Amino acid sequence: MAPKFGTSGLRGLVVELTPDLVADHVRAFVAACDIGSGLCIGQDLRPSSPRIAGDIIAAARAEGVRVIDCGALPTPALALAARDHGAGAVMVTGSHIPADRNGLKFYSHRGEITKTDETAINAALGRPAGTAAGTLETDGGAAARFVERYVSACGPGALAGRRIGLYSHSAVGRDDLAAMLRAIGAEVVELGRSETFIPVDTEAVDPDTRAQIAEWVAAEGLDALVSTDGDSDRPLLADETGTIVPGDVMGQITAERLGAEHVVTPISSNSGVTRKGFARVETTRIGSPYVIAGMEELGGKVVGYEANGGFLLGFEAQGPAGPLAPLPTRDCMLPLIVTLIAARDGRVSERIAQEPPVVTMADRLQEVPQEASQPFVARLAQDTAARGAFLSGLGAEEAGCDLTDGVRMSLADGRTVHIRPSGNAPELRLYVEAIDRAGAEALMDRGLTLLREAVLGV
Repeated sequence: MAPKFGTSGLRGLVVELTPDLVADHVRAFVAACDIGSGLCIGQDLRPSSPRIAGDIIAAARAEGVRVIDCGALPTPALALAARDHGAGAVMVTGSHIPADRNGLKFYSHRGEITKTDETAINAALGRPAGTAAGTLETDGGAAARFVERYVSACGPGALAGRRIGLYSHSAVGRDDLAAMLRAIGAEVVELGRSETFIPVDTEAVDPDTRAQIAEWVAAEGLDALVSTDGDSDRPLLADETGTIVPGDVMGQITAERLGAEHVVTPISSNSGVTRKGFARVETTRIGSPYVIAGMEELGGKVVGYEANGGFLLGFEAQGPAGPLAPLPTRDCMLPLIVTLIAARDGRVSERIAQEPPVVTMADRLQEVPQEASQPFVARLAQDTAARGAFLSGLGAEEAGCDLTDGVRMSLADGRTVHIRPSGNAPELRLYVEAIDRAGAEALMDRGLTLLREAVLGV
């Protein structure tokens, strides 16, 4: 699949992200978007990221752009650095997808680019290469400033007495997350560090990883275990029993704890948020650009979050020890520490049990070409009979259908099934919702089986 824009920037196979293609997109970005005082560059720990970052730096400098190389750091730390410098940014990351793929995430002077910006960038492709020589600087303190943001807001004793496991794997923010947790009082036990890139999807944690996490929690006597995806903008949290906490539930808790009045979240998120008493809850298509657009429209004390747990802060909030300035880009640190702090006596499961009784789960079929997934989802969207035939395999009937993003079917018994092709990876995603975990797991297992039969014929 040729590189293309999706929900999280430009993505594609590494072999297709050639120096010429990268340079073409950088030139188009610089021409189409306001990058302020220059361009901050960051990267994750994929083997291909240093080469691609070098291609970006060379192309930007040739356009006469001031470039600030921030090195390997979390995507939200790069966004914070760009704000500090009054600049735009490009993050080299493929997030949670395998290492044979990578991508570019663009930030204008104002923050994450919009879908309108994407259209403008695509329209500006094909420009001739520049011949200027922009300056090159380095910012080796960007990640440390990102950590300090949370340490100063939480205080040194916020997690005193907690024993927290850190599944480091190949996440670019693994050392930053460890430093932050230790600085606010936690004892950190590092686990599973890898120098080989491991694709971790915090929204659809695979069974082997779930089992390994549960083993670690039990063996180490942990109060909780934390991790992130590859570029450390999506959180992963397991409670003291080793059970994974859904990212959108962390979002609900964080929004409430920070005193938000308005919440913006994609249609795939846990619907329990509508029962929590916020003044406004708006649902959007899946992807942070849509969430940000909704936040800008609502204004005021607004936050956004996604089902993958990435949290966007749209107002100056108050932490236990100090203020938190707005950072309206997907962030992993805030939902992790707020949920851990909200769990009195360290029992995360008890705090999760206080949320509305709605359980969501997400998983996906991988290596499903869009030529197969998109027509299938289109048939479901257009044909009531096709939806009925699919739901008959679940022993269910449709009570309603929402086409905001993919096909979200409300069932007569109160459950929900949501099918959506990925915008930038060969995946077909399935989201389900039920009143308890057993019901959600059963619906997910059967739903994936039906999707395999319908789309892959297996």
